[in-house]
Amino acid sequence: MLKHKNLVFLGPPGAGKGTLSEVLLKDEKLVHISTGDILRAEIAQGTELGKSAKALMDQGKLVPDQIVADMVAARLAQPDCEAGFILDGFPRTVAQAELLKASSEKIGRPLHKVVLFDAPRDLLIQRLTARLTCRKCKASFNKLFAKPAKEGICDHCGGELFQRSDDSLETAQNRLKVYDEQTAPLIDYYRKNGLLAAIDSSLPKAEGYAALLAVLNA
Repeated sequence: MLKHKNLVFLGPPGAGKGTLSEVLLKDEKLVHISTGDILRAEIAQGTELGKSAKALMDQGKLVPDQIVADMVAARLAQPDCEAGFILDGFPRTVAQAELLKASSEKIGRPLHKVVLFDAPRDLLIQRLTARLTCRKCKASFNKLFAKPAKEGICDHCGGELFQRSDDSLETAQNRLKVYDEQTAPLIDYYRKNGLLAAIDSSLPKAEGYAALLAVLNA
C-alpha cells in the first residue's frame, strides 16, 4: 500500500512518465486518468459538460480550462478513484493547477504528491526521435532504450512497428519548447505547495521504478 496515492506525474515529453506508470499500475490499484479519454467519454455519454465541449470543438475552439477541470473533478469523484489515481497530462499550466486544487479538495480527493520526472535534454531528444509505435495495439517501444524482442514486431500483439512522422527532431524540439513555456512553471508552483518530489528518470527502468516507489512512500 502506497503512502501517497493521489498523484500528478509531471515532466517533459520523453521523460518516461508513461513507461513507469505502466509498471506502477500493475502493482497498485490506481486509476490512470487521461484528459483526452475523459473528454471523449463525456462527449459519448452526452453529459452537459460533454455537450459544451463538443460545441466548442465543432467550432474549432479550445475547451476552456474550467470545463476540463470540471470533467477531471467528475472523474476523480467516481468510486474507483478512492484507491488512488495518476493524473498524466493535466494540469499543463499553473491556471489549470489552481482549478484542480480547488476541485479536488472540494470532493475530498486532494493531491498527495506531484512527481517530477527529470532527465537531460539530449536524452529526451534521443527518446522522442527513436520511438516506435505498434500499428495494431499502439504500444510504444524505443530503438535505443526499449527495443522489442524481435525487430519490427510488437512484443504484445505481434503487430508491425513503425516510426510516426511526428517523431521527427523538429517535432521533438517543438514539443519540448511548449513544455518549457507552458508546463515547466508548475515545478515551482508545486514545490511552493510542498507537493513536489523529483526522480532521475534517465535511470534504467528498474532503478527508475525503485526511485518512484521511494518518493511515493516517503
